[in-house]
Amino acid sequence: MPITTGRPYLAIPGPSVSPERVLSAMHRSAPNIYEGEIVDLTHTIIPDLRRVAETSQHVAIYIANGHGAWEAANCNMFSRGDKALLAATGRFGHGWAESLKRMGVDVEIIDFGKSRPADPQAIADALAADTAQAIKAVLVTHVDTASSARNDLAAIRAAIDSTGHPALLAVDAIASLGCDELRMDAWGVDVLVGASQKGLMLPPGLGFVWFSDKALEVSRTADLVTPYWDWKPRGLGTEFWQFFGGTAPTHHLYGLREALTMILDEEGLPQVWARHQRLARAVWAAFDAWGQGSAIALNVADPASRGWSVTAATIPDGGAGALRRWLEEQAGVTLGIGLGMAAPSEPAYQDFLRVGHMGHVNAHMTLGVLATMEAGLHALGIPHGPGAVEAAAGAFARP
Repeated sequence: MPITTGRPYLAIPGPSVSPERVLSAMHRSAPNIYEGEIVDLTHTIIPDLRRVAETSQHVAIYIANGHGAWEAANCNMFSRGDKALLAATGRFGHGWAESLKRMGVDVEIIDFGKSRPADPQAIADALAADTAQAIKAVLVTHVDTASSARNDLAAIRAAIDSTGHPALLAVDAIASLGCDELRMDAWGVDVLVGASQKGLMLPPGLGFVWFSDKALEVSRTADLVTPYWDWKPRGLGTEFWQFFGGTAPTHHLYGLREALTMILDEEGLPQVWARHQRLARAVWAAFDAWGQGSAIALNVADPASRGWSVTAATIPDGGAGALRRWLEEQAGVTLGIGLGMAAPSEPAYQDFLRVGHMGHVNAHMTLGVLATMEAGLHALGIPHGPGAVEAAAGAFARP
């Protein structure tokens, strides 16, 4: 008999759980969009968006998901026929490359596979070989939402600088913003892409692009830019409507104001990062225990190269797919699919899953998911090592 009555839990890597406070802030009538409260509210949001990315640079808000934010960054950085260097560490690295190619950008991909971070030296070597300096930007995911591999942005910036190459550093931080430690200015990031539905705890609908003065100058000659995606009026505009290319996303802005207050002023950004690290360590401890004497394994072997917002793992022989189905049908818990690890038509597609632990998540939510996963492993007869929930609890007990 299924035990699904009660509140379901979507433990996927976005959309994440939205706090009741955020949902309540959004549940209101639309305001006057020409003056007054919503204008004043937005002027408090802009500096706090800079704070959450640890930057003093410019920021543009788009009514879009992460794919839209990619496109916004693309068209402001490139002209048709320009060249990009992209370090792929999972499905979303390749997805960004596909977006660029469809817009007419020549993309050189360094594929680091699906279970390890980018090698900064390989990026430096590719730039050093570009003696004509045709590469306009190096693009990389901070945490790839599919593989959960995390890249060392400071090391990649140092690698770029070591060559003397003028390429911009552009980063997809959609899965890491508000979860993993992220310092745009200190790490020398020129363009940062984010979205509302993960660490920022909102429903999908807002995309963000932070951009440096250097990137701003590049955008002035980019011929791919169009009126709606142009970041200059959004980041530098003097009229309220320019922030959004038209009508403001009013209800998302009310929710965003509440979410930023919770992150920056109440919990504090360093504490948010520390909480996500502890959540991640607990999930990793459980998988390490399950993997003792079995084929269950985390996708990224080195803990230092794993993101703190999502964990990708394998349970071979279709075990991951079977467990995901059991959890959703029998226990009211939804895990993420193993996106990009194998084609949906391939049997190996059912060998991977992801556990999301991003945003408005605490110990009992994560421990509850892990305990329910263990129940599913028992129910399905999937071989696994003992002591996973105890190991996860122990990880939480350590600061």
